[in-house]
Formats: sequence, C-alpha cells, structure tokens
Amino acid sequence: MTLMQKFLGATAARALSAGAAIAEPALVYDLGGKFDKSFNEAAFNGASRWAEETGGSFRDIELQSEAQREQVLRRFAEAGFNPVVTTGFSMSTPIASVAADYPDTKFVTIDGFVDPAEHPNVLSILFAEHEGSYLVGMLAAMASESGVVSFVGGMDIPLIRKFACGYAQGVKAVNPDATVISNMTGTTPAAWNDPVKGSELTLAQISQGADVVFAAAGGTGLGVLQTAADNNILSIGVDSNQNYLHPGQVLTSMLKRVDVAVYDSMEAGADLETGVMALGLAENGVGYALDENNADLVSAEMQAAVDAAREQIVAGDLVVHDYSSDDSCPVMDF
Repeated sequence: MTLMQKFLGATAARALSAGAAIAEPALVYDLGGKFDKSFNEAAFNGASRWAEETGGSFRDIELQSEAQREQVLRRFAEAGFNPVVTTGFSMSTPIASVAADYPDTKFVTIDGFVDPAEHPNVLSILFAEHEGSYLVGMLAAMASESGVVSFVGGMDIPLIRKFACGYAQGVKAVNPDATVISNMTGTTPAAWNDPVKGSELTLAQISQGADVVFAAAGGTGLGVLQTAADNNILSIGVDSNQNYLHPGQVLTSMLKRVDVAVYDSMEAGADLETGVMALGLAENGVGYALDENNADLVSAEMQAAVDAAREQIVAGDLVVHDYSSDDSCPVMDF
C-alpha cells in the first residue's frame, strides 16, 4: 500500500467517524517536497509555529504526482478540514475545479490565483517577488567584482521570470554596465527538485564570469548554493532565509513570507476572509535577510543603499516592473 493510499484510507475513516466537525486546517505541499529548505519548508514552518503557539494540530501531505492534486483536495474537504491551504501556482486549477463542490470549506492558494467572483470560498495569496528581487539584485551588483552576476530559475514560468526581471532591474540600477546571465532549469515541475542540473547551470555561469548567483528554484537551488560555495563565489537564497546553509558564502536571501501566509490562514480558520491578497515590501511580505551568517558580506553602505530603495518602493517613488503584468522585462531578454 502506498503512502497516498494509506493517507486516503485514514482520511476517509476519519471522515466517517467525525463527519464534518474536524476543526483542523490542512496543508498541501507542492512537488518540491516539505523539506526543500525553501518554499515548501517555509510553509511547513508557518504551520508548525501555528501549532506550537496555539496547541492546535494540522494535517499535511507531500504530493508525489500531478494527478493527486484534485484528489487530495477533495479528500481533505470531505473529511472536514478547514481551511485547506495549498502551496504553488499549480494548485489553482484543481482548486477552481473543487471549490464549488465544498462551499463551506475555505481553500487557500499561495502563489496561485482563483477568480474570487466565481469561487467566493477561495483566498489567493500573491507576492511582489519582483520588489524583493530588486533589493537582492542591488546587493549582488554591489558585491560583484567581475560585473557579471547570474540567475538560476526553476520551472520556466512567468512567476520565476518575475524574480529574474526584478533581480536584473536591481543589478542595473547599481551598475548599468553589468551583465546578467539567466538560465531556467526546465519546463516541467521536475525543475523544482534537480540540484544536479542547478549545479551544472551554475558552473556554466561561473565560466562566463559570474561571481554572484541568485537561485529561485526550490530544491534545485540547493545545488546552486553548494556549487557557488565550492567555487568561492557568492550566492543568494530564496523564500526562506538560506544564509545558514553556507555561512560567509550566501550574500543574502530574498525572503518571501510564505510562513506568515500559512500561519495567518490557519489562525483565521473557518473565519478566513477570502478574495485576493497581495504582499509586497509595504506589507513585509518580501524582503532580504541579514543575520550573523552574512553580516560580514553586507557593509553598512550596502545596507543603507538597499534600505533607501526599499523606502522609495514602498512610497511609490520607485516602481519595479512586474514581468507578469505584460510578459516583458525592460532590462533583459528571456
């Protein structure tokens, strides 16, 4: 019996014994896995913090294939879990297919979008990744000695191009003559968990002169950060604070507060307000990480410059172009 079969059997049994009275949230991780040290792990950390602070409990599951997405949503909803929180843009379509059948269940899609007019019991949580990426792009340009920096994305989708474009804009704001090399790992969900390919791309970028690399690639990024450290160049982590993975070698991490999104969703429970929520610098939904692991890499002058840009963005005096708004980037080609 597979883990999925065991899960479905246990959930069905629980549904029969408890009906729809389960006052617990559920969390569905994307294909990168719960412990990817990035996006999914941030979601797990948020759920764990909620459980620790409230004494509550939650059910979670790691997907093994695309085919399981809708099936898992239905099983959780039928068992009475509420809300059902999901990670990754790929959950949007399955939620749109399922939500109407369970009007009393609140669904959350983090990084996805479901039309609130058609599905009033869904909350879509989006992030201004381009804003946070702009800040780490500035740091990359200031730290680079070669004038060549790079980006390794996971799956080639508009969301990841949004990271890359924001990063390139930040780089160019500091050094208009800088070169930004960008590569994507693949075009399928497997691109989120391929550290070997991430390493290969990083080595190719290093051969072209890159001395700072930003990885926005889920578990694939672990190969990027490791290869950067092995070759004595700087890297930039993503989603979670990854500075600790290679102290003194990770310049910073572009924080995306998936943990807060999960925590707040579980805290709201069945009273969760649905619709669309956008989290950017102004809402502290994105940012950059500064701690003891990278303190020697980010000078006071670098920090002051980035913080000044942050304030300009929050005030609306500096607008970072969002690739997903028109599928274009003013400072780089894909």
